[in-house]
Amino acid sequence: MEKAELAKKIKDAAFLTGRFKLRSGKISSFYWDKYRFESDPALLSAVVDEMQRLLPESLDKLAGLEMGGIPLVTCLSLKTGKPCLFVRKIGKPYGTCNLLEGGFQSGETAVAIEDVITVAGQVCASVKQMRELGLVVREVVCVIDRQQGGRENLEEIGCSLASVFTLDELESLT
Repeated sequence: MEKAELAKKIKDAAFLTGRFKLRSGKISSFYWDKYRFESDPALLSAVVDEMQRLLPESLDKLAGLEMGGIPLVTCLSLKTGKPCLFVRKIGKPYGTCNLLEGGFQSGETAVAIEDVITVAGQVCASVKQMRELGLVVREVVCVIDRQQGGRENLEEIGCSLASVFTLDELESLT
């Protein structure tokens, strides 16, 4: 699927207007409901094809952030053959009490996978937690960068951001 066609299909499926409170606490007149493209097999496959092109050549693990990053990282893992990790917002309070699900070794390189980034608050927190656990995290790959400070906030903690689409691109391609 061509990128312009994918942009149109994502916008048709997942772009909502109204009044929405974002994770950052900001109020927005629009919302990208990522579950509407992540739950559609054709769209999910096309999105993951584009995300795969953005991955660095060298990495040990793909780390999907709860919850929207989980379907993306699972599909990326299947396409690339790279193992994935599932990153919780907080460690589960029972069983293994893990923050990161899936095996890893200290010193391995992981790429954080996310759906939509606004200010990257949770992504920055998760990257810091992964680093505390011994992973090397320098890159974040997402589907949509809303261009509201996320890239800059990630740069402040030493991470680059690659996105399939920026908000500007989605607006210009559709």
